[in-house]
Parts: sequence; C-alpha cells; structure tokens
Amino acid sequence: MERIYMIPVNDAYQSECDCPLCELASKAETNELDYYLGPSLMEPDTRKITNKTGFCPDHLGKLNRREANRLGLGLMLHTHLKDVNDDLMNVMKDSIPGKSSLFKGRSSDYKSKLTALADKIDKRTKECPICSKLNDSMGHYIEVITYMFKHEDGFKEKFAAAKSHCLPHTAMLLRAAAKLSQNDAADLVEALYQNDGKYFSELIDDVEWFTLKFDYRNNDKPWGNSKNAIQRSMRFLASDRSDFDEKQSKGSK
Repeated sequence: MERIYMIPVNDAYQSECDCPLCELASKAETNELDYYLGPSLMEPDTRKITNKTGFCPDHLGKLNRREANRLGLGLMLHTHLKDVNDDLMNVMKDSIPGKSSLFKGRSSDYKSKLTALADKIDKRTKECPICSKLNDSMGHYIEVITYMFKHEDGFKEKFAAAKSHCLPHTAMLLRAAAKLSQNDAADLVEALYQNDGKYFSELIDDVEWFTLKFDYRNNDKPWGNSKNAIQRSMRFLASDRSDFDEKQSKGSK
C-alpha cells in the first residue's frame, strides 16, 4: 500500500471537516489547478494534452477565478481553440444538409451526420485532464481508506468518529466495502451508518430551524447551528463545491 496516500488520509480524518473525502478531493484539485497554471503548462507533453482535451466547464471556471498566470491560461486556450477548430469546423461544413429540390429528393442521411457531430462536440467539451487525475487520486484514496480500516491500528476509530461522509463519497465507500470480507464490510458500513445517520438528523433539524427563523415570532431567537444549514446540506447531498460557499449567503442574519 502506497504510504504517500496514507498521510493525507490520516490528516483528513483528524480534521474537523464535514467529509474527509471532500477534504482530500479539495486538496487534490488545488494541486492540479496549481500544476496546470504553473511551469508545466509550457511543457510539450502537457500542451499536447491540454490542446486535445481542454478542460471541463467547472475547471475552466476555477482556472479563471484563480487570476494567476493569465498569460499561461491564454496560451493554453489559444492552442486548444485552434485544435478544436481544426477538428470540428470542416466536419460541420461537410454536415450542412443539401436542400431538396425537384431534381433531388429528400434524404435522411443528414440526421445521422448532425447527431454524430453533436456527439463529437459533447465529447470534446466534457474531456478534462483535471477530472481524470482527480478520479485516479480518489480511487487511490478509497483503496487506502479500506486498507487502513482493516490493517492500521486506531484508524477504524478515526473513521467512525468522522462527522460524516457526503452521499457521493458514501456511495464510493460502499462500493469499496462490497469488495471486502463480510466481517470487514460489516464494520465499515456500520460506521458509515452511524456517522451519516447522526449527520442526517442534525441537518434536518438545522434546516427546519433555518426555515422557522423566517417567522417573525422567532426573530429574536438564536440561530444555533442553522445559519449555514442550507450550504452544509448541499455539501452533504452533492459533495463540496465552491458555489456552496456560505459567503454567498450573508443575507441571513
């Protein structure tokens, strides 16, 4: 088992975060964003990848919001645009349907051509080297977590003491548990059930109180833990995202 992954796993489970796997994913993503905006963007092998794939909409937005190395981002986009243009525009030109006339009947061939071109565009806009690296990293982290749960003294208690695991990462852990022995799977799923069940109850209560605070009769009552209940609920349901940031909801008082 790769020790290099064990250190960040231990750190995540010792932190006060809502989901240790979200913490791991966030740090891995930060490293990838730094990598693609750093010196690597001038390396031929990196440029070959970014020319061909570009980045998904989510990571394009995150690269843009960094406001770091705007020149490098511009250079990447320039060569990527040229690659996409070369790949798509001639195909699009060839896909323009010929108009029917008295001498040339209707044909349905254009439908399959247009659908194939649309599929090609969808594929190109969804490819992303950052997503690929993150998927690989999270797969390694899941393997390390299940290994440590079985073999590392004290880790089972850290896992059980986690505040929660968001639902997408719970699903990943359940799939990993399905590959364990029945007894090990029983221990891991029991721990998941306990911390996720407790967190579900807390969120339900906090969101309810958040809504009740809009009743004027509760205006002077304390918010308790409900002020960021909406954002915490979204993180639990859908994993952590920058657009779930509480700073965007300062209207609540």
